[in-house]
Amino acid sequence: MNEALKQAQEALQSDEVPVGAVIVTQSRIIARAFNMTQQLKDVTAHAEMIAITSASNYLGSKYLKGCTLFVTLEPCLMCAAALKWAQLDRVVYAASDPKEGFSRLGKEVLHKKTEVVPGILNDLSSSLLTQFFMKLRP
Repeated sequence: MNEALKQAQEALQSDEVPVGAVIVTQSRIIARAFNMTQQLKDVTAHAEMIAITSASNYLGSKYLKGCTLFVTLEPCLMCAAALKWAQLDRVVYAASDPKEGFSRLGKEVLHKKTEVVPGILNDLSSSLLTQFFMKLRP
């Protein structure tokens, strides 16, 4: 999760919502990403989506079985649906997102075999998000 937080910090420095993601397999990071919706002018350029594409390219497979996503904010419904199709083994996230996060609709949004681990380094992730939104809405 520390590596995902580094990605979130990069997003913050780029005036993006500070969300970072890494995908790991066999204890090795195979993808790193942060939100790029402003830079790319693309509403789908969430950290998770970019990380999924990068990991799929690295593995040469559309399926990410045996992989874990570490992300600093609970994935939204769009990202959760992409995670479902990618079939990751595990999703680990820091801060919950009760308004836009997938869990408000239940774990069924993800693949049935995907394990979910919430709340890892929640305070650090929440602090970055608060810092970003305080700057937008002083």
